[in-house]
Amino acid sequence: MTVWGALVGGLVGTVVLTSGLRVAQELGWTRMDIPLLLGTVFTDNRSRASVFGYALHFVNGLLFALVYYAIFRAVDHAGWGFGAALGVVHAMFSGGALVTVLLPAIHPRMGTLWSDAEETPLLEPPGFMLVNYGRRTAVWTLLVHVAYGAIVGGFAARLG
Repeated sequence: MTVWGALVGGLVGTVVLTSGLRVAQELGWTRMDIPLLLGTVFTDNRSRASVFGYALHFVNGLLFALVYYAIFRAVDHAGWGFGAALGVVHAMFSGGALVTVLLPAIHPRMGTLWSDAEETPLLEPPGFMLVNYGRRTAVWTLLVHVAYGAIVGGFAARLG
């Protein structure tokens, strides 16, 4: 198991995760647009926000791959199955604390539970497991994070 394998897996896994979420959006299974959600932290220009958001999402994918690698090293095991299990935890963290509590608290263009009629947010808050963007969003988010985790785990175990 190597850190380089985990990083390559993080790159491939992020492509799969991001593409999977984009496909779900294009098919009407979700209204969530992760690059827009992340990018509008920095700008209200939608085109620039998507570019910033894609870049940030890929950086996050690599950072999460390093977290996965640290866990693999700590338990001295990496693999597709273990990575997939970590993907479930990752999805719960991302859909729970990260986008429910942390992102709305720091996002200057996102509404919150305490937003009032005097404010005009650009984005609605995602809600727990992103259900404000459609019920299928929670399921699809879980599936693509499991795929991400499996890919990171598999690459970390095989490349070296």
